[in-house]
This record gives sequence, C-alpha cells and structure tokens, in this order.
Amino acid sequence: MPDLYTLAMLVGFGFLGAFINAIVGGGGLITVPALLAVGLPPATAIGTNKLAAATGNLTSLLTFLRAGKVDWRLLLPVLPWVFAASVCGAFAVHLISPQILQPLVVGLLVVVLVYSLWKKDLGRVHKTVANTQKRKLAAAGLVTGLGFYDGFFGPGTGSFMIMALLFLGMDFVRAAGSSKLLNLTSNTAAMLTFMWLGSIHYIYGLIMALAMMAGAYAGSRMALSRGTAFVRILFIMVTSILILKNLYDLL
Repeated sequence: MPDLYTLAMLVGFGFLGAFINAIVGGGGLITVPALLAVGLPPATAIGTNKLAAATGNLTSLLTFLRAGKVDWRLLLPVLPWVFAASVCGAFAVHLISPQILQPLVVGLLVVVLVYSLWKKDLGRVHKTVANTQKRKLAAAGLVTGLGFYDGFFGPGTGSFMIMALLFLGMDFVRAAGSSKLLNLTSNTAAMLTFMWLGSIHYIYGLIMALAMMAGAYAGSRMALSRGTAFVRILFIMVTSILILKNLYDLL
C-alpha cells in the first residue's frame, strides 16, 4: 500500500485533474506529473494515467449522456479509427520519446488559444452545420490523429477534441460532452495496450481512478449547471496553462 504522502497525491490530484478534464479537457496536465512525482517512470506513468482517466471519462460521459449533451450518432462512425490510432500511439511511446511532440503541441495550443479569444461567439450556441463529405473526412482525420496523440502522450487531447467539435457547430457544453466519447475510446485503447505491455501500476491507478470518478462527476455537473460562458472561460484558462507548462518543459 502507498504511504500517506503518495495516497494524498493520487487522490488530490486525481480529483482535481478529472474535475478540470470533465469541463474542458487538459486533466493529464495535472495527473501525469503527479504520477511522475510519486516515482513512476514515464511510460508507466502514462499507462497508469490511462487506467485512471478511462474511469473518469466514463463517469463524465454518462453524466453528459443523461443530460442529452453527447452527439454520439455523429461520432460513432469514427470511433474504430480513434481506437486503432490510440493503440498505435501507445506502442510508439515505448519506441520514441514523447518530448519530440512538444514543440508541435505548443504551436497548436497557441493557435487554439488565439482563435478562441478572437472568435468571441465560438461555442456560445449550438449551430446546425451542413456535414458535407469533405467536412466529415476532415473531422475524421483530425480526431483520428488526436487518438494517436492521446495514446502516445495525452495532455491537451481533450482541449483539442473540444476545439475540433466546436468547428462542427457544437456549443461548448455539447462539445465537452461529446469529446468524452472520443476521449473514452482513445483512453480505453491505450489502457488495454499498456496493460498488454505491462506498463501500468494497478494499485496507484485504481486509487487515482476512484478519485477521478468523483472529480469527473463534480466537473460534469458544474459544466451543465454553469453553461457555455463558464466553460469557454475555463477552456481559455486551461489552454493558457497548457502552453506555459509545455514551454517550461521545453526550456
């Protein structure tokens, strides 16, 4: 069993990470460093985080589903591609350092932040968008790429997925809810792969998973009760923190 310090780290940061992740994504920014801080090697920390994050995303997904804020019909056809891409990403993390992606991630996060600040009406209301074949293919390619990134590294995936869904006309709350279906798919695929590779600390993962279930439920309820304006503000804040964290790691 973990000592008191480790237990407090796993429970406290697990709850906080899932709470934020349920609303705007980016929970891995909190949970992965926490797992590294308690002594896990990078690959095992990422794998253990997938185990815990999958339970948190499932809790969030069920909460948003009950509120009718998940567009599962639109996303269902792309889920197998997201699953397969995440498996590939989880295998790749054992061959290539995730740090090689950080400059690209920082650049993409800056684009997301600038666009969110510039487009002030982004995600305020749910719009009906004509889903042409070209739009569907572009969206499928984007979320499949994010599936690979989630299996390979992870932090920021939820924020990128929300941005992709905003472009499809969803408001912030519906995008947050629908992103959980994509995130759960990629998390589950990566978790199963890390299990097969023996890169999960099950005791730490299950302890953090219980905390993340509570945090995910609390965060989902707050997103539903506070509405799109609150989610937009938190989305901008978390994206900014993700940029600063990745820049700090690079420098």
